[in-house]
Formats: sequence, C-alpha cells, structure tokens
Amino acid sequence: MRAGGGRPPRAADMKKDVRILLVGEPRVGKTSLIMSLVSEEFPEEVPPRAEEITIPADVTPERVPTHIVDYSGNEYPLVDEGANVICIVYAVNNKLPLILVGNKSDLVEYSSMETILPIMNQYTEIETCVECSAKNLKNISELFYYAQKAVLHPTGPLYCPEEKEMKPACIKALTRIFKISDQDNDGTLNDAELNFFQRICFNTPLAPQALEDVKNVVRKHISDGVADSGLTLKGFLFLHTLFIQRGRHETTWTVLRRFGYDDDLDLTPEYLFPLLKIPPDCTTELNHHAYLFLQSTFDKHDLDRDCALSPDELKDLFKVFPYIPWGPDVNNTVCTNERGWITYQGFLSQWTLTTYLDVQRCLEYLGYLGYSILTEQESQASAITVTRDKKIDLQKKQTQRNVFRCNVIGVKNCGKSGVLQALLGRNLMRQKKIREDHKSYYAINTVYVYGQEKYLLLHDISESEFLTEAEIICDVVCLVYDVSNPKSFEYCARIFKQHFMDSRIPCLIVAAKSDLHEVKQEYSISPTDFCRKHKMPPPQAFTCNTADAPSKDIFVKLTTMAMYPEDHYRDRLSRDMGHTDRIENLRKIWVFLKTAFHARLRCMCTCNRCTFCICQNFLNSDLLQSVKNKIFTAVLNRHVTQADLKSSTFWLRASFGATVFAVLGFAMYKALLKQR
Repeated sequence: MRAGGGRPPRAADMKKDVRILLVGEPRVGKTSLIMSLVSEEFPEEVPPRAEEITIPADVTPERVPTHIVDYSGNEYPLVDEGANVICIVYAVNNKLPLILVGNKSDLVEYSSMETILPIMNQYTEIETCVECSAKNLKNISELFYYAQKAVLHPTGPLYCPEEKEMKPACIKALTRIFKISDQDNDGTLNDAELNFFQRICFNTPLAPQALEDVKNVVRKHISDGVADSGLTLKGFLFLHTLFIQRGRHETTWTVLRRFGYDDDLDLTPEYLFPLLKIPPDCTTELNHHAYLFLQSTFDKHDLDRDCALSPDELKDLFKVFPYIPWGPDVNNTVCTNERGWITYQGFLSQWTLTTYLDVQRCLEYLGYLGYSILTEQESQASAITVTRDKKIDLQKKQTQRNVFRCNVIGVKNCGKSGVLQALLGRNLMRQKKIREDHKSYYAINTVYVYGQEKYLLLHDISESEFLTEAEIICDVVCLVYDVSNPKSFEYCARIFKQHFMDSRIPCLIVAAKSDLHEVKQEYSISPTDFCRKHKMPPPQAFTCNTADAPSKDIFVKLTTMAMYPEDHYRDRLSRDMGHTDRIENLRKIWVFLKTAFHARLRCMCTCNRCTFCICQNFLNSDLLQSVKNKIFTAVLNRHVTQADLKSSTFWLRASFGATVFAVLGFAMYKALLKQR
C-alpha cells in the first residue's frame, strides 16, 4: 500500500542525474554509438573520441538529465569518472574473452558465485569468474593465470556450453589431426601411433600403463571409443571434450597449434606457405625425402594394393584437405590404369608437376597432409629442392635437374594432343575415349636417359601468331606438324624463326600422323631440308595409331636434348664450324687408316690377284664402306664439343684408335700374304 495520497515517486525525485560510461577496446564502436544517438544517423567520419554529451531531462523518458562519457584508455581509472553505470562495448565480429572478477571478498562472509554462474552460462564470452581479495591475497595469482589462459587457450572456438559439446570447426580440425596420425589408415590409433602423437605434441611418450589408463577412461564412458586395442575417432574426440569440460583447454590447444591451427581454427599462412626463396632461372623439384613421404601416403590409401587409387581411395586421401585439389583433367595428365585410376607412377608424376609449375600450391598440399609433422621437419620447405641457375648448367655442360619442360608447338589439330597422350602410353583408341572437358594441356611421365630416370613435362602451347615470354621458357621445344596437312609445317617454321633460331633452346621437329599419306608441305623448302639448313635433327616420324602403346623414342630424344642442350643445339655459327671441322678431321683419320693398312705393300698393279689388290678391294668394299659410315655417324652423333676438338686428350684417343685399326689391318695383310 502507498503511504499518503500523493503521486508516485519518479526517478527524478530519487536521482538528480545519471552518468553513463561506455568502455571497450579501441575501434569497437563506442564513439559511433554516441554520435548515432545524437544525430540519429550513422556518422561517415568518426573522431577518435566523442566529447561528453548531456541529454536534457525533458527528452528522456524518466525526466532525468543524462551524461554519456566516451571512455578512453589513456584517461584516469573508471572510478574517477563518477559513473553510475558502465556499458561494456564489444564488436560481435571480434569478441574478446571476459573474466568476471569479484574483488573485496574479505568484506563479506558469503559467496556471490551462485548469482554469477547463471550469467556465465548465459554469455559464452565470459570465460570464468574469480572471487579474490587484494587485502588477503586470495586468488590473486589465479586471477592472472585465468586471464592469460583465456587469451592463449580460449574456450569459445572449441566448446559450446549450452549444447555441452565441441563446436563443428573444432571437430573438423581434430578429425583431420586424427586421420593424419592414423598412419596405417585402419581407423584407430594403435599404441605406436598414440606414442608418436604424444611425442610430437608434448615432447614426451606415454608409458604403457598410462596408455591403458587413457583407453580405460574412454571405454568407461562410450562403447565404441576403443576398437582392437586402438583409439577410434569417437574416442579421440571424446577425450578432447573431456579435457575442455575439465578446464584443460591448453591440452587441446597444444595439439591444434602443433598441427598448424590459429585461434580461429584455420590453418595459418605460416604453416601452409613457409618461406622458400627461388632465384631467377631456377626450378623447383621434390627431393628424395618428399618422394618417400608421398610413397607412404599412396600406400596408406591404396587399400586394395592394386598400385592405383580408386575414386573412393582418392576421396579418402583428400579428406584432410578443405577441398578436392585435383580435377578430372589430372587423369589425362598422368598415367592411369585401364580403369582410368591414377597409378603409383601417375601419383608421383602429378606431385612433380605441381612442384614444378606452382611450388606454393605444393607446399600448401603437403601442409594439409601433415608433411612437416610426420617427417618431424621444420616445414614443408624441407621437401623442396631449388635447382641451380640454368646458365651454370650450360657452362658446366651438365645438369643436376630431374624435371625437364618441353613446349609442344603446332597448329590446331596437328597431333599435339596425341603426342602428349603418347607420353602416358595411350594409343589413338584410348585417346578417343577422353571427354573434351576433361582434356589437359599438360602431360608428365618418367623417361630413362642413359639409365637415369628423369621426368619429361610436355606443355601444349595454343596456336597464336606470337608466343608470349612464358610460352618460350622451356628446356626443349617440340615443333609438331601434320604430314597429311600441307599447311601445317609453315607455322612450325615461322615460330622457329621468330623465337628459337637464335636461342640456345634445342628444337626437334616431329612429323605427326605418319601413318597417313604424306603430302607436300606448302613451304619454300621441305621439312627435311629445313632441318638440314638449320643444323637440326631430321624430322621424327610419329604416330599414336598403333595397336599397343606408341613408341617413346621421341620422348627419349627430347629428354636427352634437354639434358645436353649444348651438344644438340649450339649457336648456329659455332655449330656450323664445329660440324665442318669434325668432318674434315674424320676424313684425315680415315685417310691415315687406309694408308697405315697397306703402307708396306710394294705392288702397285691392278691385277686383282695380288695381296695389294685384294687389300685395296677390301678397303673399297661395300662392307668396309658401311663400317666407315657407321664410325662417322657414331662420332658425329656423340657428344663432342668444340672444347673436345681442341683437346689433346681427344686427339690422343683418336690416334690410339687409328693405331689399333692399323695394327689389325696389318695383321689381316700378313694373314692374307701367308694364304697366298
């Protein structure tokens, strides 16, 4: 009941004015709120801080003058502001963890936790609540420990208190970690895998009894958390839920950060893209350790042991990726089996291709697979070899590279795609089954040169009037023309003259579709004469219209030319002079051999019956001429440089060979003489 018959008391009667203080981190919008209230519209330009404003009593519902203060962190403590109420402002897109601190607990004999706990459960931003006393030193160190923990190991990204379960992003991250750690891909973490996981995350293994205790805890709470003495994915997730519920967030965060995650449960750029310096004219390749890792990755997912990854097996491999990195064109870029599944060799080839063309993407992919963790390396950069400058290779006349790029150039429909697919062992019949939208402009496979395994990477260059600088950069050029198309060769000749005639990049002309009727090319000279004029190997006949896999001869030749560019394609003037000198020197050697063969014979008649005539006929016989031509060809085609022709060692070897030939010839003469 009301005392007396007067009007009810108003707020103005109880309080003369209200002072509101807005606090919060910089740039959360405190000033914008005040200015929007005053102007009734969002301000386009916001000052660093709003001046204190006063709202008259007649415009407030309670008829009380109201003062609004925009608090700046550089000002005096909050108590000096004389605030009646404090509004804590935060940006919902960038929440900070909050800790409620109940101080001066020494002044009361009760706890406020019963009042605070419902508030904590309602607002997930509140990490914890601590009652303390500065006077009695109660919970002082605990306060700052929890504050530090709230920053380093926040609960928000991991756990939903309302649902009492981990958030989807946390489950997704921990599932990836489980799959990486399950190295035999059997769906459980056995003792060896758990020990490895424990060691790489916490730098200490678990004792056998400790391992058993962990599994017993899981068995006690969920039925399918342990299977075949191994921890299942459900058991793994349950353990981390238990850690979080018991306030041991740091355990889960240590695991997450070891596997590259940040506070938002995204993989960090530093983890996915470690620093890797690549100087100009250098290429990137996978090293031996990377290939071993990829081999184990392939074996892990090749469950049926058929040396190929089925679509389901490939999908399982990519479950640790945020997206599927390979499209259907990959199956036409590398080797596959008869069912179109990527083989072991094709798997390694695709990784080699990615490393060569886009090393940053390769580092990203290796990061998703957990390369640095499983190999215990600092980063994925340890998987990459940066080759030396190509100019050094040319100077030393040898290369340390294992991957060579060949640009395949020609008009449309000249047979370039056939060349690419032939590298993968596919004849015309198999090529016809390739869908148009699944075609690839790249093909890569291994080629053996002098017993060494190398990777040849073919790139189909689209027809254009002029090539870009990127389309010129390669180790060897394959100029393809269609023998059945009279207008096909002209483009090859024009591109060669525009871009490669004066370069040191070796070129090979391929006469594609050689199984068809060959027509005369509409060009000033024939392809054969063109090659002879420019000191190039003759056109290589090629067809993929075969019963079995097409011949790989041109790929061996292209790889050899890429490995030894100076031996196959020098500067035109030097090559011309070297070729002439070599022929002249060989002619002198042959004359010397003939002279040495019958130097001591006296008879100079032409009776065809004496020893001299028999020897002379033998020297001029088709058999010996054939041998001579083979010797010339062998010497001319071997890798003899200009330096060799000027070297005393080379001529010493040649002289020794000539002497041996002369001795053998004289022995034959003696044998014939005795027979006579």
